[in-house]
Formats: sequence, structure tokens, C-alpha cells
Amino acid sequence: MKKDTVSAPFEPIVDDSIPNSKMKIANLLPDPASRLDSMLMRCKPISDSSIPYRDLTNPMTKRESIARLIKKLDVATNIRYQRTIEDTYCNVYTFDYCYFSRVYVPTVWWTDDALQKVLDGQEVEAIYGETVDHIYSSAIHDWFLKWGASFGWKRMFDVDEIQNKVNFNGGVGIICAKRKEKGLSGHIVPVVPETDLNRAYRENGVVVYPLQSQAGKSNYNYFSEIKKDWWNDELYSSYVFYYHD
Repeated sequence: MKKDTVSAPFEPIVDDSIPNSKMKIANLLPDPASRLDSMLMRCKPISDSSIPYRDLTNPMTKRESIARLIKKLDVATNIRYQRTIEDTYCNVYTFDYCYFSRVYVPTVWWTDDALQKVLDGQEVEAIYGETVDHIYSSAIHDWFLKWGASFGWKRMFDVDEIQNKVNFNGGVGIICAKRKEKGLSGHIVPVVPETDLNRAYRENGVVVYPLQSQAGKSNYNYFSEIKKDWWNDELYSSYVFYYHD
């Protein structure tokens, strides 16, 4: 049986001022069985040449290509992201959104033993169930705090600021909340550029609820005030905002 190996469309930031800035990504290779119309292979990148990557030419092309990406992924209806009795798939959708936006968020991450080898400078192959395993939204919250800077993520503290950065620069915003009760799912959502038809919710010109796109108990290609400031729900112990150009 062929092993799953690392694919690397993203490069970590190499900066001596950032601890562990040479950390390797932990992606598996795209798989033909990982598709929008299937629930199989959710841990792997989608193998579909019709899905548009974010065009990094300038802020306008970034925004326009993100809108095309959201339309193509169509989280509201595609089978890959629909909830099951056992689970919801906010992390899978966020991974796909970031993957095609050319920024890195893990959907699998190194096991403890593999991580230590990586930190020791050893070459480690990403093999599902051996060196990497699923990482869910509560753990991704902690991942951002520990590893986010190594992959170019900048922490923010204000939804108005993050929405404006996403709008003006065509970047990628993230809200990620950690569940209070250990073992239960948190939540992770991309903050996306506003369009003519889809807007953030503002009061006195200031963003209160940013424009988001999500998989979860309910799936929305775009939403803002529907769930209000969900990250402040008493279910969650902590939340973080992050941004990537």
C-alpha cells in the first residue's frame, strides 16, 4: 500500500525572530477520492483542477478569486461539508478555504513523537495514523497561538480591523474558539471579503459581526449577523482572531 506523503504548496516563514519558524507543514497529498461530492478522505486536500486558487497578483484579484472560491466550494450544499450524526466539519471547510487561498492551517498535525523529530531537525514523512493525525478546532485554537506566526499568521484583537484587512488586502481572516469542555468541538470560521450582496454587520460604521463563511451545525456560504458574536458564547473558554495576507 502506498504511503501518504507530504505535499507542500505553502512555505513556512523562516525568520530567526520567530521561535520554531522552520516548522514543516503536515499536509497529506491530494487524493482523487477527496472530493466536494463525497464524505471520503476529508483529511486530505481535494484533487480537483476546477477549484480556483486565490490569485495573488494584487488585492483586487485576491478578492475576486476568493469570491469564486467560495462559490465553487459551496459549503452550504456540497456533501463534503455536511454534518453527520457524529460530527460537524468546520475544520475541514476552513482547511479547504485556506488551502486554495494559499495559506496554511492544519487539518492533520504531527503526533507528539513526530513533532519532536521535526523540531530536532529530522526529515519526517507525513503518514496518516503514524506521524500525523486529525486536529480539531479546539486544538487549532492552541495551534494558532503556538505555531501560527511560523506560517505567517498575525494575531488580531478586533473584528473591525480584521474585516478591513480582509476587504482591502484580499487576505484571509480566521476566528477560532476553544470549547470549555475538553473533548467537545470548538469552532473555526474564515472571515471573508465583503461583496456587493454580502456585507458585515456594522453599528455606527464599525464592524460588529464580520462577514464569515462556515461549515457547522448549519452551513453558510456567507453570514454575519445570523450568529452574531458566536465566539463569545459561554460554550467557549477562549477565542482568537488571526489574519494572513
